[in-house]
Amino acid sequence: MAETSYGWAGWIARVNLTSGDITEESDVEMQKDYIGGMGFANKIMYDEVGPEVDWMDEENKAVLAVGPLTGSGVPLAGRSTWASLSTFTTDHLVVDMHCGGQLGAMLKYSGHDGLIIEGKAKKPCYIFIDDDKISIEDASALWGKGTRETTEALCKKHGAECCVAAIGPAGENLLPYACVMNTRSHSAGAGLGAVFGVKNLKAVVVRGTKACHVADPQMVADLSDYMIAQVIGSNNNHVVPSTQQSWAEYYDAGSRWTAKKGLYWAAAEGGPIETGEPKPFEPNTMGYRCMKSTKDLGPAAEKYTVKMAGCHGCPVRCYAQVHVPYVQEKTGYESAGNTCVPNFPFSAYMQSFLKAKGIYEEDGKTLSDLSVSYNMLISATVDDLGLWCNYAQLYRDLAWTYSAGILDKHIPAEQMTEYNFDGIVNGGDPSSFVKILLDIASNDVENKPISLLGHGPIVWTKEWDCEEWFDNAKSALINYRGWPVHHSIECFGQTGGLYNMMFNRDDMIHSAVNFQGCGLPYDLKKEMAEEMWGEGAIDDTKNYTPMNEAKAEFAWWSIVTDVLHDSLVLCNWVWPMAMAPAKERDYRGDLDLEAQFYTAVTGQKVTIDDLYKAGERIMTLQRANTVRGMKDKDGNVGCNDMRNVHDVITEWVFEKDPDIEPFTPGTDKMERKDWDKALKMLYKRFGWDEKLGCPTKECLNDLGMSDVAEDLESRGLLTEGGEAYDKRTRTYDHILEKYCGDNPALSA
Repeated sequence: MAETSYGWAGWIARVNLTSGDITEESDVEMQKDYIGGMGFANKIMYDEVGPEVDWMDEENKAVLAVGPLTGSGVPLAGRSTWASLSTFTTDHLVVDMHCGGQLGAMLKYSGHDGLIIEGKAKKPCYIFIDDDKISIEDASALWGKGTRETTEALCKKHGAECCVAAIGPAGENLLPYACVMNTRSHSAGAGLGAVFGVKNLKAVVVRGTKACHVADPQMVADLSDYMIAQVIGSNNNHVVPSTQQSWAEYYDAGSRWTAKKGLYWAAAEGGPIETGEPKPFEPNTMGYRCMKSTKDLGPAAEKYTVKMAGCHGCPVRCYAQVHVPYVQEKTGYESAGNTCVPNFPFSAYMQSFLKAKGIYEEDGKTLSDLSVSYNMLISATVDDLGLWCNYAQLYRDLAWTYSAGILDKHIPAEQMTEYNFDGIVNGGDPSSFVKILLDIASNDVENKPISLLGHGPIVWTKEWDCEEWFDNAKSALINYRGWPVHHSIECFGQTGGLYNMMFNRDDMIHSAVNFQGCGLPYDLKKEMAEEMWGEGAIDDTKNYTPMNEAKAEFAWWSIVTDVLHDSLVLCNWVWPMAMAPAKERDYRGDLDLEAQFYTAVTGQKVTIDDLYKAGERIMTLQRANTVRGMKDKDGNVGCNDMRNVHDVITEWVFEKDPDIEPFTPGTDKMERKDWDKALKMLYKRFGWDEKLGCPTKECLNDLGMSDVAEDLESRGLLTEGGEAYDKRTRTYDHILEKYCGDNPALSA
């Protein structure tokens, strides 16, 4: 009898679309150092895809991976991570695509921790994983269909219990802004859809019926009960309600803990359901805390709200499920909804440019019923086309190019008439967005030039002579490689700016912004931050002070926790548990929970410091891969000057608010010398070269990556120096233990 594997399934499937070969291989050797998820995916990409490979080459791969906590019963462990080469940035850079839904858990239940897709099929196909049975199936009849119809067809064929991850027309047409959609509205972006399209791969279908074995199921259950009762808050781990309620000491209007008396899932099957006032220590009311429909879409969305939903194993339920008759009329689909950016593409990102009539009520602040139709029509259409918005950059670019008259210069008049921007702006008619988005997804640049926007700002700004857009604060572009802010300098100043530089796309880090927006008073957060990261780690919003070591520590922690969560795999939109809603614990969270769950699930004793070190290892591995694939200023592949070639923040962060000096109240403007100091301090914290920002020989060897050090050295890309992890790290193990007396792992 085979030895039981706890946490991990122990196997990765490999499907070669060129040869048709399907194999499985053990992942045991990667488990300790790379954990799973992002760690597995980046390790495979480093080992198997060379730095000269382009995203359109057959040699490129798409790697899906989950972690030991996926599907284990740990709260918020329902996400998964893909990795491949970027389609929308310059050079040959690996990007991660993190997605929710049911895909990760279903893959684990099929007996696999990962899927490596390589080669290129001769005709449209899809991969079907049915536990141990894996096959390549004909998808010719599905080519040209949207993600919704594709999902429905494959679920009818293989069973409604299957999870389908599919591309739409955007991916088939090799549009750089194409994504892969699973569970209707959960996307893996950054161009993954175009990588599927190059490989003639329409979808991955997974049915899993096996168990995920855990070493100590009782401890998993006890830790889950403890966490849900008193540690976890709402979406983004906001820990106070958004309205004044009798049970709460604090409230904050910006909180995503939006439940209140008189607020209903008004379109729920069987009749309206009141969200009420769910409190800490009431685990059975947890799912009512986050009324995301009205938070994102305004009060008019209440009457359309069926329920809140979420990813596998998530008690927060941040996905708004709505039925909007107008959207059904225009798209044919009754059910729509999402969370965050996809819920407000027009009202949050286009309205400031277009100034469309009727989007707000007479007070000029409250979103109208019409705005729900605008937002949900765009959201439903984008999802069905398999379009990726680059964290809303597509919407800003579209709105600005119209309002600035750029589209009129480059798009034929008859097409502009079809796009009916006048109806959008002045006529209360968003229906032409369907045509606009269809044409963007077509990738027919010659005949439908608006599709150039789907190549990203690096391409379209150069083609249309608009490169100054990068330095316009309204663009929100934060790096010249084409990605926008994702909780950047507006989130603790230098800290947010730093982690926005580290990856090869928008960072998707929420560790810091969750703390910023949790709803607790600033003085209390400052006290808590000092306990975790040191004195001076945070400043109040738009009242920033110069860079210091505590801020570098906070930035390092934000990056490492995000990478760790994407490897375990946990939802970084809520994890880590730095704060809590319970007054009884002085609102402190519990930073040891990841390690305690890891131990309970896998049977392997670790501390949170062990896991943070693994997170740093995985981040450093991706950094090394970027060094291999990035071009220098002369166009040669391989460049270790990360500081001057990669980590280049856009000019507007230094030029905004021209009448206000940096470090004065009322601005989040950065100061150049201080920014340079911030980068050097973060590089030092990671053990990287302080001048270049690249991994050093000492750093790589200390993290157990001597093979990577040898590879970089052979390419002339390795520098000496750096400091060993244990000499530069802060201890986090049990740092908040005095507040965690009810944690069952402490008394076990």
